[in-house]
Amino acid sequence: MAVLKAPPKQPKTTVVQLRLDDEAKTKFAKYAEFLDCSPSYVVMEALRLVYKKDKEFQAWLQAHTPVITHQARKESRSNWN
Repeated sequence: MAVLKAPPKQPKTTVVQLRLDDEAKTKFAKYAEFLDCSPSYVVMEALRLVYKKDKEFQAWLQAHTPVITHQARKESRSNWN
């Protein structure tokens, strides 16, 4: 048994550039400081909160997300072998 535990796997991330006005940028930086976290964490959690609370978006997303069946997944995997 290992003495130390492996760190949790970090999700794959990508870089996104955005523009903020000065007030929003200042509050954004202060909020990250307040939470003692990275600005990336603030953005990810804020987006998760919005997605969770916006029922209209959830319905829209469900209607615009293709449903992949178990059989389609199996066929897709077999095409790569």
